[in-house]
Amino acid sequence: MEWVNETVVREFVFLGFSSLARLQLLLFAIFLLLYLFTLGTNAIIISTIVLDRALHTPMYFFLSVLSCSETCYTFVIVPKMLVDLLAQRKTISFLGCAIQMFTFLFLGCSHSFLLAAMGYDRYVAICNPLRYTVLMGRGVCVGLVAAACACGFTVAQVITSLVFHLPFHSSNQLHHFFCDISPVLKLASHHTRSGQMAIFMLCALVLVIPLLLIVVSYIHIISAILQFPSTLGRYKAFSTCASHLIIVTVHYGCASFIYLRPKSDYSSSQDALISVSYTILTPLFNPMIYSLRNKEFKSALRRVVGRTIFVPQR
Repeated sequence: MEWVNETVVREFVFLGFSSLARLQLLLFAIFLLLYLFTLGTNAIIISTIVLDRALHTPMYFFLSVLSCSETCYTFVIVPKMLVDLLAQRKTISFLGCAIQMFTFLFLGCSHSFLLAAMGYDRYVAICNPLRYTVLMGRGVCVGLVAAACACGFTVAQVITSLVFHLPFHSSNQLHHFFCDISPVLKLASHHTRSGQMAIFMLCALVLVIPLLLIVVSYIHIISAILQFPSTLGRYKAFSTCASHLIIVTVHYGCASFIYLRPKSDYSSSQDALISVSYTILTPLFNPMIYSLRNKEFKSALRRVVGRTIFVPQR
């Protein structure tokens, strides 16, 4: 009853880049170019994998899903951020904020489990090469992606419900550039310790469970590689895993810093900087790490471009 005379928050105001008012046009230009490049590279990856039959393998199937996921992931955050960099009033409705958080968490959590599925794929390819096509058939691959999406959907739904069922009656000044968990929770009029703990535990499980699965996969992978008789064979095996390990390190490094810290360590400016890295820079580097340094993919891309340009005229 103590909130009867207080105004219920119906919209939030983003303050993520308010301290950089003089640089917002420059930031808009930089982020727009990076975003367009990310969309372009992911579109090239997806279309090349779809059009070239040599890439119709489990590894590239997961890569195409990863590229599609990252395209959607950036679409949830970056266009709104670009609009806000040019707008005088940077607002989002209460419902819009909830939808943005749910979609962002759904894609981010699914991304974690998808990386675990890709780790399992590398484990089967190196440790059970003779049974690879059987163990990683189309049904298994689709099932792993569906399971990753189901886990992401469930976690996102629970966390978003826990956050937005809290009362918001005080400030609507969101010290971030999108509706992330910590900045929104900070604006809640009150929240229980059990609710905070439930959100923290869900975030921890989404990060820890896939990471443990990846670690177990790589323990077996490294053990198998060390038994290879030739140095060249070991190098080739390690090189097929290097890109995945780089992406895992970046993804879990940023996510752990943001979501597995004590609340007392929250810093709006520091979090905004880290968030820029995993919402703009990481989706930009992932295609380059996974595909543009991959000889097999580059050969497939040349074939697709050649067929597209030199189509015989009828």
